[in-house]
Amino acid sequence: MTDQPADLNAKFKPRIFSGIQPSGNLTLGNYLGALKRFAQKQDEGIETIYCLVDLHAITVWQDPEDLKRQTREAAAAFIASGVDPTRSVLFNQSQVSAHAEMGWLLNCVARMGWMNRMTQWKDKAGKSAEKQSLGLFAYPALMAADILTYHATMVPVGEDQKQHVELTRDIAAKFNHDYKTDFFPSPEPLIEGVATRVMSLRDGSKKMSKSDPSDASRINLTDDADTIAKKFRKAVTDPAELPFEMEGLEARPEARNLVNIYAALADMSPEAVLGEFGGKGFGTFKPALADLAVAKLEPISREMGRLMADPAEIDRTLSEGAARARAIAQPILEETLDIMGMIRGR
Repeated sequence: MTDQPADLNAKFKPRIFSGIQPSGNLTLGNYLGALKRFAQKQDEGIETIYCLVDLHAITVWQDPEDLKRQTREAAAAFIASGVDPTRSVLFNQSQVSAHAEMGWLLNCVARMGWMNRMTQWKDKAGKSAEKQSLGLFAYPALMAADILTYHATMVPVGEDQKQHVELTRDIAAKFNHDYKTDFFPSPEPLIEGVATRVMSLRDGSKKMSKSDPSDASRINLTDDADTIAKKFRKAVTDPAELPFEMEGLEARPEARNLVNIYAALADMSPEAVLGEFGGKGFGTFKPALADLAVAKLEPISREMGRLMADPAEIDRTLSEGAARARAIAQPILEETLDIMGMIRGR
């Protein structure tokens, strides 16, 4: 692995790329860790490209009809959370063939050893690695292709995805080194906010996950107001009062998680939350958190329902976004092929 020149990204237009798998039931964690931030990035004067990565979703088997519904639901979640398809490029990955083509090209640049070291591969494959799809093993290279196909310079991610952006940087550096060029940027991971890693409402040591068997462990973006309030009121906590300082939360993962969620929803610092609720018990704090969450999330759930009632309109939005994405991606793909020595028809 080789280093990129320190000023390499200065030659590239600032551009954000990120994506979410449409594998069902987006959660509060997806909203606070991704969707809310995606919407905010639209106000920073940087081009924003957001993708529903359905090619990644099929690294494990998906029911075709479920995948279609989940892709539309994820698109509805993006829009309901504030991502404006006229200000950002919003599309599903499989409509832009450059992703798959670039994925193969970068498969031939990435090294097996790099893939073997990916933490998520180890976690997902476990002891049954021989039974997993080749796609699941190689998908970090496709993720690199997703980013590099747009010459993206910034990638908003959670802490658990940082390793994938670092791999993307390694792949870009090796391509540039091998072909004696500075064609690909070295994208930076953007890890921002107090709740980029939202934890389970039943176990503060585990990430909130849409695959958790317990629905009570998460807030789904499709949950109605009563369900949101009930889940927060029943969230696992400890009997102690909230401290006045953050140090008092160090050995209290469930309490720390709820404080971080409140802070992220209210656009406050966790310290400010403790300044307001320090010395109070969860009998006071959890109802306040439930009310805040309902106020912030119920409008998203309601708007998602309205959007999902017209799937043809969602499909039209994704198709228009895909056309805009292809206009960016295709010239970059063509130049990549030319650099690698492929004969191209003119």
